[in-house]
Amino acid sequence: MLEILYQDEYIIAINKPSGLLVHKSFYARDAKVFAIQELRNQIGGQHVYPIHRLDRKTSGVLLFALDAAVLKIMNDRFATREVEKKYLAILRGWSPEELTIDYDLTNDDGIIQNAITYFHRLQSTEIELEFNNKPTSRYCLVEAIPETGRMHQLRKHFKHIFHPILGSRPHGCNKQNKLWLENFELKGMMLHAHQLIFNHPITNEQLILNAKINEEFSRVGTILNLDLNKYEIAMTEAVANTNKDLAIPYSYKK
Repeated sequence: MLEILYQDEYIIAINKPSGLLVHKSFYARDAKVFAIQELRNQIGGQHVYPIHRLDRKTSGVLLFALDAAVLKIMNDRFATREVEKKYLAILRGWSPEELTIDYDLTNDDGIIQNAITYFHRLQSTEIELEFNNKPTSRYCLVEAIPETGRMHQLRKHFKHIFHPILGSRPHGCNKQNKLWLENFELKGMMLHAHQLIFNHPITNEQLILNAKINEEFSRVGTILNLDLNKYEIAMTEAVANTNKDLAIPYSYKK
């Protein structure tokens, strides 16, 4: 059963598990299960329209429309950047405390697209894990806010600044991924869409949807001695709290 974060007659949001595709894809023809069909079956066969996408290995808030008119409204709001998406990621090394990455990306058709990501570092850690002839390894937890929505944008941007997301393939560090696979049996990617902020397409009421991190992300956080409890705010608590500063106390505000 998919965890439903929010549902009314117009939209529905789930906490997508890592490893689940949103829909059929040429790049993952081995997949037999998809979020669209699972959600449709779960709510009695009603058609659902994905408003945005998450990578197969990315977990977190995924929003659907329940009719084509609402889909168009929300697609327009995503296009005009009226929706704020926030991700948690565990990176290799200690990143800058905050940075805006403005680095163009090339899509599968060879078209160069502007891509912008803001992030800030939440926590830093160092553990006894030998790597490259050094006795310890450094990592950090960041919150990332992509201003554009290019394919694999966060993975590519963090690799570009030499702080790849742990477990990312192919846009990661193969040696680190192998190290974690051998030592900790890590097969997932440490990227989680933990928050989506937008105005309801019909009522225009602000919604703040939070998705708790999954067990694998939590397990890696424990290995790294990261305090992840503060980022597990229940959606109902956040929506009930009309004070945005209290609903998302750890989030960056421009």
